[in-house]
Amino acid sequence: MKKLLFIIALLAAAACTKVSEPAPCGPVPSERQLQWHQLERYVFIHFTTNTFTDLEWGYGNESEEIFNPTACNPRQWADIISRAGFKGIVLTAKHHDGFCLWDTKYTGHNIMNSPYGRDLVKEVSDACREYGLKFGVYLSPWDRNHPDYGTPAYIDYYRNQLTELLTNYGDIFEVWFDGANGGDGWYGGADERRNIDNLTYYDWPTTWEIVRQKQPNAIMFSDGGPDCRWVGNEAGFAGETNWSTLNKAEFAPGHADTFALNHGQEDGTDWLPAEVDVSIRPGWFYHQREDDRVKSVDQLMDIYYKSVGRNGNLILNVPPDRRGLIHPTDSANLIEFGRAIKAEFAENLAQAADFKATDVRGNSRRFAASKVAGEGYWATDDDVTTASLTATFRKPTTVSKIVLQEHIALGQRVQRFSVEAMVDGRWQTLDEQTTIGYKRIIRFDPVMADAIRVNILASKACIALDNVGIY
Repeated sequence: MKKLLFIIALLAAAACTKVSEPAPCGPVPSERQLQWHQLERYVFIHFTTNTFTDLEWGYGNESEEIFNPTACNPRQWADIISRAGFKGIVLTAKHHDGFCLWDTKYTGHNIMNSPYGRDLVKEVSDACREYGLKFGVYLSPWDRNHPDYGTPAYIDYYRNQLTELLTNYGDIFEVWFDGANGGDGWYGGADERRNIDNLTYYDWPTTWEIVRQKQPNAIMFSDGGPDCRWVGNEAGFAGETNWSTLNKAEFAPGHADTFALNHGQEDGTDWLPAEVDVSIRPGWFYHQREDDRVKSVDQLMDIYYKSVGRNGNLILNVPPDRRGLIHPTDSANLIEFGRAIKAEFAENLAQAADFKATDVRGNSRRFAASKVAGEGYWATDDDVTTASLTATFRKPTTVSKIVLQEHIALGQRVQRFSVEAMVDGRWQTLDEQTTIGYKRIIRFDPVMADAIRVNILASKACIALDNVGIY
């Protein structure tokens, strides 16, 4: 009897033993960054006097009278964008020409002195809230209109305007700081003769602190963050290897190594994930001559797989036309793009598969292989940095895409992995890649498979996967 009680006590103690989570590996995302990752894709809106002068970069001497959209309707923008499955809008509140789209008290070069005569920042922020979208702002540090640009007085002006935007328009999810400025020769223009030292002039840490105080949940974008980084191009793709970590101290707005931005740095000191910016048209502002050059749904899908599918967030620019409406071609392609994404990921075949892993952390159900298709995550023991996860189907199943997601709350770990399919009794390699991060989508020619196997071939620490989706 005593022996039986002893055995029962041992079993009870074992049942109560908790298996600890893996330790964080390297830099980890903040809560605001975790929420940002989950948005995945949102829209840029470029709209200013350039729309009416047919320029990409205005000179700053444009009359306020020229800004005259005859049918401007931000609710139309928000309706189309939400129907297409995007999660937010970042509006160019002020571009390099210095024309302001809100009722600012710091300059007369603003929308209230145009024929439009209404606060467009407010109208867009209201439309976003009505349609369940996040709202963000772009405020160009460069200003070709303001007479004090290049002097300390302009920095006060810039921060005062930033404070207006962060105070008067509700929650802001992202603040976009461009690197363009009047200090580098190729950034100049016919009317630009002022030069600055971009690295010292703006005193970015002081400006960023205003955002932290006024909008603590907002993500700040620039070449060097501090929350998310430029991807290093405006063509719509992240590197096939894409670490969410970067040595932040080596980067600043307007000064960046584009290769490092595109790929990240494996041993980076900071969590600084990539945002992929690209326009649906060749230019960032609307030009009638580009009406037949709007990116097709196939082109947009390729961008999606090379941005969101490579551990980046996609910010797709959709410029309103001179009426102040999204052009019918842009609108149609956007909505079809959203439908195409939804259709391609409508049925997760992993939900009907049986999962088995070569290692489970502490042999615990908490970290079981099946967690990647449900609640929680799959993790291995601390000393296990190579492992396999197999999903077996109940009958042969056609597969063409695999979605992998790491448990990034504890950092980015995977350095190399492969995906295989069991076809006619033999394992066939479908792809071998490097990083995963928040989301990695692997595409391949459709195969009829009995099982799919994901092999983690190298990892910086024990493996921690949130999701394996099969489509």
